[in-house]
Amino acid sequence: MTRTTATETFPPPVQVRDKIDLNDKERRIFERLLQVLRHFDLHTQLRVAGGWVRDKLLGKECYDIDIAIDNMLGREFCVKVNEYLVSTGEETQGIGVIQCNPDQSKHLETARMRLFDIWIDFVNLRSEDYSENSRIPTMRFGTAEEDSYRRDLTINSLFYNINTSSVEDFTGRGIADLKSGKIVTPLPPKETFLDDPLRVLRAIRFGARFGFTLDDELKKAASDNDVKAAIADKISRERVGHEIDLMVSGNQPVKALTFVSDLRVFWVVFSLPSEVDLPTSQGCGSCDRRTPATFLSLSLSDGLLQLREFNGQKVGKRIGVDLDCGCGHGAEKDAVFEL
Repeated sequence: MTRTTATETFPPPVQVRDKIDLNDKERRIFERLLQVLRHFDLHTQLRVAGGWVRDKLLGKECYDIDIAIDNMLGREFCVKVNEYLVSTGEETQGIGVIQCNPDQSKHLETARMRLFDIWIDFVNLRSEDYSENSRIPTMRFGTAEEDSYRRDLTINSLFYNINTSSVEDFTGRGIADLKSGKIVTPLPPKETFLDDPLRVLRAIRFGARFGFTLDDELKKAASDNDVKAAIADKISRERVGHEIDLMVSGNQPVKALTFVSDLRVFWVVFSLPSEVDLPTSQGCGSCDRRTPATFLSLSLSDGLLQLREFNGQKVGKRIGVDLDCGCGHGAEKDAVFEL
């Protein structure tokens, strides 16, 4: 059986716009935020961070707007927005707060509110300091440059400064990597992945979604045993499952799952149903990794997703992918696993 490896392809040049063109709703949202700054004479820089900037530069519409604030917490700014709405006689908006959870690599508190029927997330720019005996960082307000280097990927480290109506590329390579179609971390990849191991799956998802090439050092770090252990130990199954859902519902599900296999994180991410009692199994012949023979299936190279049954009972959504056992000996299986 000839195996096709997703990481062997090279992306075509990417068309990236020179500037961001706002639609009418975005102009209204950003002008409202600037009105809040002027009303309270706040010396605050407001920046849209991450995916919205990336997608707008690619000419795609995006309503996932995350605002990064340089000198106050997100919930504090949301309170100011409501105070401004009171002063103009407008209806105030509810504020939701998602607390930080460092044990699950959720390092920042996030506040949410609706403006012009769009949910907006507000969070402070961050930097972090590590004590000698703790893997959990002490968070502090950071500069935009410090924050950009803590992002998952260079293509997601770009900012749109609302105050100046300009794109900011503090890593110096976010736009270049977007144009050349590269998935690269701003800092050394192992450091980036250990900070938040879910970034391994995000790198895979964006690589598959855009047809970009995964950086060689990134691939090496993603396959590192310390990083794989961190995925298993630090990240909830719900967060992992959400990333996988985005992969398989995206435009390149087979490519994404092939990346997962190629980077040796398949067995960290997926598991067999606990209620299934498998009667037989087989190994790769080179190690003690056991692959349930019951679940061997045709490779779904055409991207088809199916519901599979075991002894007449549905056991969840499945996807077939050409994979090896992860031991490095190259034993290949066409397998179907639980998502």
